[in-house]
Amino acid sequence: MKGIQSQKVINVEVLKKQTSRLTREQLNPYLKEYVEKYGTKDYHGEANEINILCSNVESITFHDDTNMEGIMPVCYGTVEHQYHIFTIEDSGPELQELDDKEDEVPAATHWQLPSSEFHGLWETLIYDNNVKMQLLNFVQTTMLFSDRGVNSNIISWNRVVLLHGPPGTGKTSLCRALAHKMAIRLSHRYSNSQLVEINSHSLFSKWFSESGKLVMKMFAKIQELIEDPDCLVTVLIDEVESLARARQSASSNNEPSDSVRVVNALLTQIDQIKRFPNVLILSTSNISGTIDLAFVDRADIKQFIGLPTPRAIYAIYYSCLQELFRTGILKSIDYLQTIQDLEAIGFNPETDTHTMKLWNLSKLSQGLSGRTLRKIPFLACSIFTCCHEPVNTLPLFLDAMEHTVQKQFDDRSAMPQS
Repeated sequence: MKGIQSQKVINVEVLKKQTSRLTREQLNPYLKEYVEKYGTKDYHGEANEINILCSNVESITFHDDTNMEGIMPVCYGTVEHQYHIFTIEDSGPELQELDDKEDEVPAATHWQLPSSEFHGLWETLIYDNNVKMQLLNFVQTTMLFSDRGVNSNIISWNRVVLLHGPPGTGKTSLCRALAHKMAIRLSHRYSNSQLVEINSHSLFSKWFSESGKLVMKMFAKIQELIEDPDCLVTVLIDEVESLARARQSASSNNEPSDSVRVVNALLTQIDQIKRFPNVLILSTSNISGTIDLAFVDRADIKQFIGLPTPRAIYAIYYSCLQELFRTGILKSIDYLQTIQDLEAIGFNPETDTHTMKLWNLSKLSQGLSGRTLRKIPFLACSIFTCCHEPVNTLPLFLDAMEHTVQKQFDDRSAMPQS
C-alpha cells in the first residue's frame, strides 16, 4: 500500500502595479493561464501573450518554501499553486515618539507593509540551515492554532521569536524580511500590515522610575493597532538585551531598580498581547547570556544565527557576481557553477578554474559576517580598480576579491582588542 503523500505547494507572489484597478478575483484566471503556458518561470515585465498581465502586474515570482535555494520547473497540475496578490507601499518609515515628561523620545520606527525597502530582502538572506522555512512554518502554525480555537491554557504559545548570535549575521534583516514576507502571504486575510521596530535604548528615561511607564506607553500604542482584526502587526525588538536585561544581575550589582521595572513591564505586556491572533513579536540579541530567563522562556523559538559556512559564503558571493554580470560591471563571458552544481560533482578540483577559485575564496572568507561578505565585491572594485585599467573580467575580479578578504583579516588583526 502506498503511503499518503501531501500535495506540494508553490507560493506565487504577484506584485500588482499601483495603477491597476483589477481585483484579486479578476486577476486570478489570468495568473492560472500564465502558469499553464509558462510553468514556474518568473515574470518581470517581459512581453508575453497575456496582455492584461503586462498592463496590471509588475512581477510574478514562484517560491517553494521547502527548497529555499530555488525551485525546479514542475508540470501544471502536479502541485497546488497559492496566489498572493499585493502592492508595494512606498511611503517609507515613520518615527513614533512618546512623551517623557518634558521631552519627546523616539520610541519606535513604523513601517506600512509590504514595503519597497524590504522587497527582495528575504531572497538575499542565505543560511545553511532551514531557519527561514522554520520561521514561515511558525507563523502559519500560530494562525492555525488560533483559527481552530486551541486552548492556550492546555497548549501554550506566546508568538515570540528570539534570534541570537554574533553581529552582522542578518538577524535584524531576517526579522524585517519575515514581517514583509508574511504581509504578502497573508494579504488575503489582513488588508493592512504594520511593522513596529522598537528603539530599545530610547525607552530608558532620564527620570527615575519612568522607564517602565515608557514601555507600557509603547505597548499601549501597539495594542491600539492589534485591536483592529484586519491589521497584521509585527513587533521587532532589536538588541532585546537592552530592555530584557537579567533582573538577577541588576539586583546583584546594586543597579537602580528602574531596569527591573522595565523587564517586569515588558514581560507583562507580552503576556497581555499574546491572546491576539494578529500579532507577532520578533527579537534579536548579540549578547544572549545577559537576557532575563523569564523572557527567554517566553520565546517559542530561540534560534542561533551563526557566521556563514563556506557553502553559504559561496552562495552569497555567487549572487553578488551575478548582480555584477547583470549590471555590466563584470563581463559575463565566464561561466560559474552554483553551489548545488558544485556539490553534485563532489567539489571536483578538475572542474572549471573560476568555480574552484570562488570555492577556495569562500573557504578563505570563513569567519567574516554576512554583512561584511556582501561588501567584499564593492571594496574589491574600489580598492583594486584604477580608472585606466578596470578590473572587469572574472579572473581579475576574483583576484581582487581575494586580496580584499585578506585585507579584512589584516585590518582586524591590527585593531586593538577590547
